[in-house]
Amino acid sequence: MRFDLTDLQLFVHILDSGTMTAAAALSHITLASASERVRGMESQLGCALLTRQARGVQPTAAGHTLGQHARQVLRQMQSLRGAMGDFGSGLAAQVRLRGNTSAIREHLPLAISGFLQQHPQLALELQECPSAEVLDGLRQGLCDLGVAAWDAEEPPLLSGLECSMWRTDQLVAVLAAGHPLATHASLALADLVHENWVGLPRDSALQQLLLKQALRLEKAAAAGRPDFMGSALRMRVQLPHPEGLCQLVGQSVGICVLPAAAVRRHAAATGIVAVPLSDAWARRQLWLCTARGASLSGPAGQLLAHLRRQAD
Repeated sequence: MRFDLTDLQLFVHILDSGTMTAAAALSHITLASASERVRGMESQLGCALLTRQARGVQPTAAGHTLGQHARQVLRQMQSLRGAMGDFGSGLAAQVRLRGNTSAIREHLPLAISGFLQQHPQLALELQECPSAEVLDGLRQGLCDLGVAAWDAEEPPLLSGLECSMWRTDQLVAVLAAGHPLATHASLALADLVHENWVGLPRDSALQQLLLKQALRLEKAAAAGRPDFMGSALRMRVQLPHPEGLCQLVGQSVGICVLPAAAVRRHAAATGIVAVPLSDAWARRQLWLCTARGASLSGPAGQLLAHLRRQAD
């Protein structure tokens, strides 16, 4: 099976536009050439990719599958072009690092700053994603290094990975100083679910963790647990920056949960109080991970050694 990038881009244009004529124009080829390319793809695969209709074309099941993979290949090629363009600008190497919300927003910036100063020709690609995607990315070769956290009660499968404890990552409830619960030594999420909330965007790793735990509580309540009455979190505002969230909490708009490191930086200026969460999943460890047996580039190996020296 031999498809070139023009074939794949043409097929994506067909799916997006719904007509061969429009797709050919978007691909800057003639309609006859576009039709010939599609017939060639169908011949190589041995199945129909499109069904012709009076007002255009529709993908078959095979066409849907090809379209999904074509988009993925084209995205990867775009990323490759960007990376190679960086080398043309004088960069000598690139390292890809994935991390969860707390790692990317609170711990890694200071941890890597000295290393980047010492290696001015290194490009570091940081990507925030849930911890499960950090681990999957390592296994699939989508990143070189990863920083992840997980629930000690439900640890993930770590087959194919090498992980070492890196830093503690206590999550805290952030409350206005005058909030009735602000004087408590610790709180559980079950004590807070009835409150109004502010939080990070829904697709952030930390927000996904909170929603997951809130849904667990909701299911427990539905099963008749007498010690909990509540529902999923009532989100009033979602912002990408912890400082803005702390300001909203200080004005009694709602409460939130953030890493303790983020709250310490903003507590004095915003009039908030940080109360540790007592739930087991909130007393987290950040783990520094690599794929077992992976052949790291020199710069990636150097960054790994640097981060290990930065461990608590």
